[in-house]
Amino acid sequence: MFSKFQFLIIVTLVSFSQLITAQDKPKKSKYTAHNKGKIFVSFGGNREKYSKSDIHFSGDNFDFTVNDAVAHDVPKGWNIDYINPARMTIPQTNMKFGYFINDHYSISLGVDHMKYVFTQDQTATVSGYINLPPTEDGAVFNGNYNNTPVDFTDGKFLKFEHTNGLNYVTAELSRFDDISTIFNLPNTDKFQINITEGVGTGVLYPKTDATVLSKAEHDDWHVAGYGFSAKAGLNFNFFKYFFIQTELKGGYINMPDIQISNNSSDKASQHFLFIQSIIAFGVNYKI
Repeated sequence: MFSKFQFLIIVTLVSFSQLITAQDKPKKSKYTAHNKGKIFVSFGGNREKYSKSDIHFSGDNFDFTVNDAVAHDVPKGWNIDYINPARMTIPQTNMKFGYFINDHYSISLGVDHMKYVFTQDQTATVSGYINLPPTEDGAVFNGNYNNTPVDFTDGKFLKFEHTNGLNYVTAELSRFDDISTIFNLPNTDKFQINITEGVGTGVLYPKTDATVLSKAEHDDWHVAGYGFSAKAGLNFNFFKYFFIQTELKGGYINMPDIQISNNSSDKASQHFLFIQSIIAFGVNYKI
């Protein structure tokens, strides 16, 4: 039989081995501690502002530029259309699908569905010429223009908008950094704050609604140009899998090939800067 001393030694050794085993066993890391391998999908809305732009129109018997044209977006506000599949293209929206290639960097594809409307109630100068056949309604505007002021309020000379929409189809590279410790957040699996920055490029695929010199409009979707952009924002992660992301995004758009009528010779071109504020809701999942 064991003596009390031998029994005490055995109990001590067993306890010590269990302590060592417990220390060697790695702790399970939080889901939010690593991003590599996660996919994410987001959907949201935006507001935007545009710089002035020179819009050049050319075709059979006309070639003119509207100088320093002013434009605006078409905000919908909080509306059920954002979640109605049949009406999702009516508001200004942002859709994105992405993948984390490592803990800090993600790649994504998305569509910024912006809306661009030439402000009708404006007077701008026009340079160029119009020499339409007398039988066409737009012939009333025939003449030579040399920085000539034109009042566009009645819409007879020009209506011009990308409202279905100014679609920026973009590929982005973004960086994410967890800044939860700044706010003393103890459990990032419940709530985490990330700062994010990124750059992107893509093509413009607008559906342009234009009435130029009373010509019949042509509003098919069409690849019209390209763009570059940069962004910065905050990502708020809730209960591991859900997030809200706010972004401020700015960039440059150049569209040298905008369709404006049923005549393939009639074209418009423009380039401008934009700034966009975005709020999006999303989910992520590690694959």
